[in-house]
Amino acid sequence: MRIFVMMILVVLFSSCIRNKNGLMTQQTAAGEKAFEVAEVIQGSTYTYLKVKENGTEKWVAVTRQDAAAGDVFYYDQELQMNNFHSKEIDRTFDIIYFVSNISKTPLATDNPGAMGAMGGMMGGGQHSGKVSATQNSAIHLEKKDGEVTIANVFANRNEFAAKEFEIRGVVVKVNEQVMDKNWVHIQDGTSDNGNFDLTITTSELPAVNDEITAKGKLTLNKDFGYGYSYEVIMEDATVKIDKKAGTSM
Repeated sequence: MRIFVMMILVVLFSSCIRNKNGLMTQQTAAGEKAFEVAEVIQGSTYTYLKVKENGTEKWVAVTRQDAAAGDVFYYDQELQMNNFHSKEIDRTFDIIYFVSNISKTPLATDNPGAMGAMGGMMGGGQHSGKVSATQNSAIHLEKKDGEVTIANVFANRNEFAAKEFEIRGVVVKVNEQVMDKNWVHIQDGTSDNGNFDLTITTSELPAVNDEITAKGKLTLNKDFGYGYSYEVIMEDATVKIDKKAGTSM
């Protein structure tokens, strides 16, 4: 009986851990971590949390949600950003971690939503170069001789790399204010080896179905971490709306 009682106590004790802050939390599964909220700043898009984890403090950004000092959240993956400036709260963080999936209860290590949530944060990002969008067969822009097409960009990416150029397309998807940028996907009806969707980051905010001209530089093999990389992306582009959705301008 004594041995049995001791075994029960060992099991109960091993199910909990005490971190360096003295916080008692349930032991997490492999790869899963937890933090305690110390301070909360609410933005229009994100909730910024100053947290305590393993005896240290750091800043974390999550999709806007309710949180309060003393709350304990579990998470499994994060994306580190250096010298990140948030326009919505007008503050620059030397280091901040974007966390896509947090919970007040331990997460399953095989949670399929974690990476998918990050995909949304990254503007429907390409994972291993594959776009999440589907090709819109109704889009077919008539282009002048010499005008750049999406097929041109993908087929001749090395020639376009780090060079400024213009490209015209129809907006098929927009993700607002992800890492302080708007992520715009355009198509023009052309395709190269299954690549038909070009991602653009910009401060402008066109709407889905707008016809736009984007001007910027092409970056190849851009790795944002967290398992998300772009074979081809136009960054920090200026965007001109040529035709608003539903108009004949």
